[in-house]
Amino acid sequence: MKQIAFSLALILTLSCKEKENTMETTPQNDSETVTATPTKKVLFVVTSHDQLGDTREKTGFWIEEFVAPYYELTDQGVLITIASPKGGQPPIDPRSSDPSNATDDTKRFDKDIALQEKLAHTIPLAEVNQSDYDAVFYPGGHGPLWDLAVSETSQNLIVSFYNNNKPIAFVCHAPAVLKEVIINGEHLVKGKKLTGFTNTEEEAVGLTKVVPFLLEDALQANGAQFSKGENWAPYAVEDGLLITGQNPASSKLVAQKLLHQLN
Repeated sequence: MKQIAFSLALILTLSCKEKENTMETTPQNDSETVTATPTKKVLFVVTSHDQLGDTREKTGFWIEEFVAPYYELTDQGVLITIASPKGGQPPIDPRSSDPSNATDDTKRFDKDIALQEKLAHTIPLAEVNQSDYDAVFYPGGHGPLWDLAVSETSQNLIVSFYNNNKPIAFVCHAPAVLKEVIINGEHLVKGKKLTGFTNTEEEAVGLTKVVPFLLEDALQANGAQFSKGENWAPYAVEDGLLITGQNPASSKLVAQKLLHQLN
């Protein structure tokens, strides 16, 4: 009997301890309730232009400059929406899909049916609302030199993001879309530190006489403090909300800087 009584007493004691522990960890009021961190949302804007000047060759956006930042961000839980001037399937520069330019990220994309389907149904840029996103990112490729660089819709969108204190990021030829962006009567790039596809890199691919303008020259003409690293090496510059990368190899670095600002 003494053994049974002792066991019952031990059970009652442990039960009381469990209740005490439960009460200690239960919030005492609504203000103590833990809430989840809101998911960040980023808008990707890609070109709809597919003609490389008068060469009869195809162009578009450079696939590495899209997929490397896309996976870098989405793997960290960021939600991405893709837009283009015309909507629908944007053109991928065929040279960027050549096996000689393959990376781990482009190989991942080749097997990513879900992302391929999402890319095939980009939303028209005119339907985008800045307030729905925390940042905007522009992949490069030669295409943006012809459409996004002169798009008032794109220019107004960038101004809206910037004026609402949200990061704006670009890589390779994509900083070309900043060329005509005006804020408070001055070019946005005036006095800003940035980078982009260089004159020497354009010369190396043999397109200095094909493109409508040289990116490096155009940004400097509008007051940008343009800097650069070695040809084809990763190089990115951050100046406040403005993040720019020099070339395809800089894509992931730009995404990492953007992620840091988002967090």
